[in-house]
Amino acid sequence: MSLADDLAAKLAKDVCASLEVLGDDRFYDKVSKVILEVSPTMQDAFNTAIKVILAERKGREFLERTIEAKKSGTAAPSAPPSSGH
Repeated sequence: MSLADDLAAKLAKDVCASLEVLGDDRFYDKVSKVILEVSPTMQDAFNTAIKVILAERKGREFLERTIEAKKSGTAAPSAPPSSGH
């Protein structure tokens, strides 16, 4: 990884950890705009890291809900339809 990728990943982790505390689930958009003023390369790495972290959270939540449904004998959550990605 490059320095920009390393720094962007660390910042993205910290920003994601703060979303609930700040009460703003899109705060990362503001941070992204601040970064863009100085470095488009860093902004791109940050945005990628944010997407990966948030996607992992959604996937993990789906996994946990599916396991809980299996254990409790209830219906498992449905996965969203494929978007073609």
